[in-house]
Amino acid sequence: MAAIKHKTRTQLAAEAIREKILTGAIKAGEQIRQAALAEELNISRIPVREALMQLEVEGLVVFEAHKGATATKLSAEQVTELFELRALLESELLRQSIPKLTQTHLARSEALLHKMADAYHANDLSGDWSNLNSQFHMSLYEAANRPLTFELVQNLNTNADRYIRVHLMLAGGANKAEAEHAKLLKLCSQGKIEQACALLRQHILGAAEEIIEMVLKQEERKGS
Repeated sequence: MAAIKHKTRTQLAAEAIREKILTGAIKAGEQIRQAALAEELNISRIPVREALMQLEVEGLVVFEAHKGATATKLSAEQVTELFELRALLESELLRQSIPKLTQTHLARSEALLHKMADAYHANDLSGDWSNLNSQFHMSLYEAANRPLTFELVQNLNTNADRYIRVHLMLAGGANKAEAEHAKLLKLCSQGKIEQACALLRQHILGAAEEIIEMVLKQEERKGS
């Protein structure tokens, strides 16, 4: 029987603050008030401070002189780097994984697709759909048995998640992604490595182009 893992106050605080940033409850560039968060979460300021330091490593928070912690601003340059790295590493993981995919792997990926469809029709894009989207992608890479690369991709997806959620909410990204995910899974099940990897790169970089366009438009509006 697996042991029950108890989360520390710092871990719980990090999860709560991360969710606020990813859903936009704490907006990009907004100062994060540690005292208010500590009171809201019913904990001391120390685990809140530790949680913010953890989120700084994830790229979601930045500490600024005379201002404290703020949620990182949307950046077209960061989107480019994040999504290019994702395309590079994820396509390589997929290439390694496809020959080793079993029916069990494929069935799990298909089940995640169905759950994503349910979340989409329930209009739960900022929560369940985004989480399931990450799970679906990672499910296709598990068979590669490349733990270091897998962990790097997970970290990249954590950093990209805020952009992905913005894409879903403002550009209808889920509708397009649904068809691409289904096609990707079919190519994987057929063992068509080159076609699957090409589609995955297109899927990731195409989303990046739309996100960058949104970020630049937001910057234009702020400057006008």
